[in-house]
Amino acid sequence: MRQNPSFVMTDIAELRRLIELNPWVTLMSAGPDGLVASHYAVLLDDTRDDLTIVGHVGKPDDAILGLGERELLVVVQGPHGYISPSWYGDVAAVPTWNFISAHLSGIPEILTAEENLMVLDRLVDRFERGMPHPRGMWERPNDEAFVQRLASGTVGFRLTPSRVVGKRKMSQNRSSDVVDTIIAGLEGTGVHTNEPLATEMRRARLRGVDA
Repeated sequence: MRQNPSFVMTDIAELRRLIELNPWVTLMSAGPDGLVASHYAVLLDDTRDDLTIVGHVGKPDDAILGLGERELLVVVQGPHGYISPSWYGDVAAVPTWNFISAHLSGIPEILTAEENLMVLDRLVDRFERGMPHPRGMWERPNDEAFVQRLASGTVGFRLTPSRVVGKRKMSQNRSSDVVDTIIAGLEGTGVHTNEPLATEMRRARLRGVDA
């Protein structure tokens, strides 16, 4: 991802927030047959306070991605959307796209079967906890044999990135009045209404460029 000094994001807390709120990521690697990509949910490693993530892939995606052998690129995508040149006022302008994203790169560590089971349990809990009647991985009618059989078809991994590129492009290069107009457009009733992006733009403006 090409970086731009105006849009760089390096704050660890904000990058962790991005991952926490957008756990569905793209996993990419370069194999003998070319580029490959898979899509899975990941979690921040709850034993660390950095950008280490944990997750799993189904077999044989582990072999296709070369987990533990090749560099893995994890793409985290936050709110994004179209920005109309009409929101810039009566000036020469073209459309653009605002977004927040992070790329985490490194060679992942393969988890033990026990560690993988713990990650799977956390993952289910992460998304079930908001349900009216949460159903954990070990809840009946699931039994241990069923859970162990499903877990054996997955491979867990931990990635402590050796390289991180974070980018938050939220019209920081525009005047405050223009940003207000863009946010109003995103919060309006038009075809490009985008409340999550508007919220992220407000946050970016309040926190500053490197936030």
